[in-house]
This record gives sequence, C-alpha cells and structure tokens, in this order.
Amino acid sequence: MSFRALRTVQRPTNIARTTIAMPQSQQQRNRTSSATEANSSPKPLYASQHLLPHLPVPSLNSTFHKYLETLQPHLDSASFDRNSSHIKNFLQSPLSSTLQARLEARASEKESWLSEWWNEAAYMSYRDSIVPNVNYFYLHRKGLGKGASQARRAAEIVRATRVFRDLVTTEKLEPESIKSKPLDASAYPALFNASRIPTKPSDTFEIYPAAANEHVIVLRKDRLWKVGTKGLAVGDLEGAFQQVIKAADQSGASDGVGIGTLTGEDRDVWTEARDHLVSLSPLNAEILKSIQSSIVVINLDDTLPAEGRDGRSWNLYTGDGKAGRNRWFDKHEFVVDPNGESGFNGEHSMLDGTPTLRMNEFVLAALESGKIPLDLVSGEKPGKIEIEELEFVVDDKIKGLVEGAKKNFADSLSKHDLKVVHFENYGKDVIKKHKVSPDAWVQMVKQLAYGKMTGGKPAVTYESAQTRKFRLGRTEVIRSASNQSKAFVDAMLDPNGSDVERAKLFRAAAARHIQYATWAADGQGVDRHMFGLKKLLRKGEEMPEVFKDEAFAYSSTWTLSTSNLTSEYLDNWGYGQVVSEGFGLSYSISDHYLRWSIMTTTGKADEFKKNLIWAADELRKTMDNAAKSDQGDAPKAKL
Repeated sequence: MSFRALRTVQRPTNIARTTIAMPQSQQQRNRTSSATEANSSPKPLYASQHLLPHLPVPSLNSTFHKYLETLQPHLDSASFDRNSSHIKNFLQSPLSSTLQARLEARASEKESWLSEWWNEAAYMSYRDSIVPNVNYFYLHRKGLGKGASQARRAAEIVRATRVFRDLVTTEKLEPESIKSKPLDASAYPALFNASRIPTKPSDTFEIYPAAANEHVIVLRKDRLWKVGTKGLAVGDLEGAFQQVIKAADQSGASDGVGIGTLTGEDRDVWTEARDHLVSLSPLNAEILKSIQSSIVVINLDDTLPAEGRDGRSWNLYTGDGKAGRNRWFDKHEFVVDPNGESGFNGEHSMLDGTPTLRMNEFVLAALESGKIPLDLVSGEKPGKIEIEELEFVVDDKIKGLVEGAKKNFADSLSKHDLKVVHFENYGKDVIKKHKVSPDAWVQMVKQLAYGKMTGGKPAVTYESAQTRKFRLGRTEVIRSASNQSKAFVDAMLDPNGSDVERAKLFRAAAARHIQYATWAADGQGVDRHMFGLKKLLRKGEEMPEVFKDEAFAYSSTWTLSTSNLTSEYLDNWGYGQVVSEGFGLSYSISDHYLRWSIMTTTGKADEFKKNLIWAADELRKTMDNAAKSDQGDAPKAKL
C-alpha cells in the first residue's frame, strides 16, 4: 500500500510566485510573527523554521472517540459494540497510558515524533513498483509552449527550473504560507540534485551539493546524456537538446538498453540489478551517481501520446506509451513530447505535492509571462556546452532483468484504467453561492457516486491534509466518510425523499467534513496517532484488541484515495489507487469546472466516471431546489 500525501484542504497562497501557510498554534501566539521574521530576512526560506511548533501528540480520549465515530458508518451494530468495548478496555488499561507516555517522551526529544517513522513506513520500506503505486504526475496545460519545438521547450523549462533552484539554494525563496504564517520548508532541498536510491530492506535518499552538480540528465529512446546547464542561455540549451535528438534519431541508431525501466520494477529486484550493475564496472557507479546528482531528468519522448487528457496523462505517467520507456522514476522528471507539450513525473518519497506544484507553477507561469530571461543576465558567466552520453556496461543478466522489468511493468499496467472526468456544468462559482466549502461539496459528490455504484455502501476514504504548519510536517488523514455523509447518501438514493431534507443532511455532512479537516490540519486526526502508539509496543507486550479487530484494518483500507489540487497551469494530475479494490481519485476545483482523475484496477473506471457526473448534477439540483423552496417554491421529488 502506498500513502497519498499531496494536498491539504487549505491551499497555500501565492503558490506561483516566490512567496507562498496556517494559523499559529497556541504555543506560538505570544511569539513574534514568524512570517514577519521570514520576510525581513535576506534568506527567508528557513528563517522561521525554529519558530514552527512541534507536531502535537493528541490525547488518547480525543483520538479514540473520533476513531470510534469514523467506524460507525462502516459497521453493523454488533461490530460497532465490539469495537466500542475494545476501546473502553484499552483506555482503561495501563498499557494505553504507557504507550502515550512513550510517545510524548519521543515528541519532547525530536523535531517531529512522526517524521522518521513515516518516511520509512510510507515510502522507503515500500517494495512494490513506485509507479503507479507511489509517484504522481502533473499534466501541463496544452499550448503553454506556444508552438515551440521539443528542444526549445525543454530548454525553456530547464532555464526556468534553474532559476527556481537558485532561489532555493540561496534561500531567497520565501516560505509558502497560509494566512500569513509560513509552512515548514524542510523538504525543499529534495526538489533538486536528489534521488531515491534502491537498497534492502529499505530504500535511501540522497541530496547532492548543488554547486558541484549543474547538469541535467536527458533521456531519448532509453539512451542517457549528461548535459551541463551552467552559464547557458536558452538558445545554448536548445542546441544541446537538438544534438541529443539528432544522435538518438540518426539512421541505424539503436535504442538504449532501458536501465530506466528497472526503476519501475519491484524495489528488491531493482536493488539487486543495481548492485550487479555496479559490480560490472566502476563506470556504472559513476553513471548512476551522475543520474542521481543531476538537477532533474528531462525526458525527450520520440512518440506522441494518444489524444485527450486520458492518453496524455497515461503516457506522461507510465512512460512514452510503453512500459517504463524513457523514464527514470527515482527522480523528478520533466517530460516533453515531440509537439513541445510537457508534464512532470514526481518522485514522492521525501516531499509532498505543494512544493513540487509550486516549482511547476513557477516554471510555467514565469515562462508564460516572459519573466524568465532567455539569455544570460548581468553577472552570469558564459558556460561551455557540455554533452556526454552515458552508456552502461551491461551483460546478459542485466539485459534479462530489463526485459523482465518491461514485461512485469506492462502486465501491471494492463490491469489499470485511467479516466479523466472534466465536468463543466459548474464549478466553485456555483458551489459558493450555496455557501458550502467547495472541498466538502466535492468530497460528498464522491461519496454519493460510490454509494450509487454500491447500493449505498459508504466508501472508506482518505483525503490528505498537510500538516506543514508543524516542523517536518507532512500529512494527516481526513476520514471523509462519516455518519453524516452516510445519512446524506441514503437520503439522495431514496426516491421518496425531499430536496429540503436532503439539503439539510448535506450541509450537516459538509460541516462534519470541514470539522475533521480542521482537526487533521491541526495534527489532531486519528491515523497518525494510532500509528505512533502501535510503533511503541515493545517485545512481550500484547497487541491491544482495538488494533487486532478487523475493523481497524478495514477502516484504513482506503477504497477512495483522494487529494485536491487545482492549478490553471495543469490539464490534469493524478496517481494510482492504494488498494486493489480501490480508486486513486485526484481532483481539481476551478471556478467553472470540476475535474477528477480516476485510476483503478477494478474494471469500473467508466462506471465510476458516469456516477461522478450523475452525483455532481444531482447534488446541484438538490441544492437549487432546496434554495427555491426556501424562497417559497415547492420542491419536487427526484429519482
């Protein structure tokens, strides 16, 4: 299982500019404004880190009261009563106080009691393929390149990426903020010159010195080139990328072995293959280090994707229309197709979506507005164009492992469907007229769509809330299915219900959702606390019944893995499902449209797409009819 961690309900402000935050905690209220301190610093990016509060440890009663409530819509009365008894017994036991004390002690000693554990459990120890199970993608809006050639657009993206990287490395970038309060910026170094590295039993991550690594890695037809970027204008970079394309495409040229495909293989298989590569020649170790230390990877695909958001997304995410072709999934990658259209493939292990979104929006917005100097500016020393093809020394074993990886990846991908729902009947403009949170509205649309498809069964749902208001903060779960959401769905599926009553139940469900979202963002959710308590059980201590009950596993089997991210610069974004019977369900809420990206192995992508459209329309009809009723018009029953 992978863990989605891409968005919070509350979006950082100014994300496309060089400033981008969350209310102060109680510990911080009497301190000097950390935003003021950051803005007044010549190096603001990390200036306020020491003022950020530590991730709190919730109280046992608070966590397990919330947990029991989130179980209720999924359980029959006997199962609910059994779990209620488990929780009561656990809270009355000495072990609960012991575990809580251990967690509080850990919290007093560390920058974050959770961070190390979570990075390990959710990402580094994950051993299945990271695509489509961990990585994610951003499909850039079509036409942003304004007709530029593939080499030209790639050169523009590299030039703008370097500008953003320099803001990070010089610490001149302002931290993201919400309500003028900065968010944790500790993940920013992992954006550039960094890589996930396969090792057993758990992967590692390395960040390389930026000043010593001014190159990008360029892939074309599974061949790799190291291209320097220092002191190069866009025209110079364009020329370098043209040389790569010409070399790869010349008559008689062979494609590369496809070592990059191994980055999409089972992590233990990739670890063994990498170790064998290194054993074959010292050159291979140098090549791997060149790839890992590069600023980013640039993928110059030689084939066009299928038309439409579905085809473009699939190609971007999984590799040039084939299984992992022309990709290196262990690193952040910008992909540019032969028409100059682009996208981003994100490695997820050490940072979540808001920093990578900020970087993408900076690059795309700055290029669109002409704010990136395409030529060298004052103070920039002209550099030399340096292009080096990197050719691994391989043997039959490596070739066999690559072919096996291609087959395994293709077999896995053949089971997946990716469908995009671009719903233009309304967007945030209509939702706000009903004075409802747009995120809560869209979450309830998903609950209704799933209920329609399953005869009213509520979906165990994960929505990601960022906790970057705290030091080293990453995410907490918003458990979107609630007693209130179930009552709303039941009423919507009842043909005899009235719109007035449905609207009332909907508002209750939306309010409950926002309340839970607030808890999650404040570090007061259920899942991370329970994870921490389990981690502190020692040898000889029996696992409490509350954790052994089947309801515990069921309630965190995320049938719907959801994250909300909206950008005018994206045509789509997404990721895979986290359980075999589930759906990866990224979404965007714009003023005039709603959009979902559905990925699943259930074979029900088209059915879910149809039901999302139905649910979105039905909810609007319900709310419009109820509003008319408030004005004296009689509502009409639906369905």
